[in-house]
Amino acid sequence: MTFYDVFNGDADGILSLVQLRQVQPRQSVLITGVKRDIDLLKQVPVDDNDKSITVLDVSMEKNAQALQAQLSTGAVITYADHHRSGDIPEHVNLNANIDLDANTCTALIVDKLLNGAKHDWAIAAAYGDNLISVADGLAQTANLSESQAEQLKELGTLVNYNGYGESLNDLHFEPAQLFNKLLEYPSPFDCINDQQSPFHLLKKAYKSDLNKAQTALVLNDDDTLLALELADAPWARRISGVYGNQLANDNPNKAILIMTKNNDGNYRVSLRAPINNKQGAGDICSQFETGGGRAAAAGINNLPQAELNMLFNLVGKFYG
Repeated sequence: MTFYDVFNGDADGILSLVQLRQVQPRQSVLITGVKRDIDLLKQVPVDDNDKSITVLDVSMEKNAQALQAQLSTGAVITYADHHRSGDIPEHVNLNANIDLDANTCTALIVDKLLNGAKHDWAIAAAYGDNLISVADGLAQTANLSESQAEQLKELGTLVNYNGYGESLNDLHFEPAQLFNKLLEYPSPFDCINDQQSPFHLLKKAYKSDLNKAQTALVLNDDDTLLALELADAPWARRISGVYGNQLANDNPNKAILIMTKNNDGNYRVSLRAPINNKQGAGDICSQFETGGGRAAAAGINNLPQAELNMLFNLVGKFYG
């Protein structure tokens, strides 16, 4: 039997798989990509009739056709996710663990499946997915010190930061490579304490990109929406998501839009719902051809400039 691990290239996807493979080691074919590359299940060969597939942190709705194709060939599939699912197929070979609550993430779903066996990794992932208050509560319940909680927060943020880019060339580590490196550390604190680990390289790079982002062009700033435009540059594509998370935490009553110019002049969009009203982001972005996401955070891969005002109006109307 051939095993495939299909996972999002952000903190939630990578750290979900780290938990799973530390508890259930398995030699598998890794299929992942940049954070916005979520149409991943179709990369698993359909003509391989003897396979087991684990899918983590990618929308079932966006992969519905590929999922049906795999099930029709007899694939055994374990699916864990918190994004829009659409209709979940009822099939004897599908083990679906879907939770659309805005205050959860895939790593926390996996954490429950593993009975907390690698709980610190799950907390780091929750921080990386911008579930700050949830992660704070989990850290307190786990009797972690404030310093340890801050370390997990920083690690989660940095792993998430690494996933953003228009292509793999924008990233410091390819997600599969980063997964393999993190898998070597029994706990996130082992990774943090190793001066040669990815944590320290990403920390330096993140600081540099963040300094550039703080000079971004403000497109809109009112009681409902803060929208910024970043340049068409690798550093801007890398920082867009985590910078949006930071601004959302700093402005809890505002929706946050980070607009990054694509090579064709259109926009790559990251939308964060207000921290105090974590709903609607996925529904808004799904109204655009290349958009999707979840209630608290979503995006549009390629928004034509002509549709920019439409997006602003939708966001303003929903949260105003």
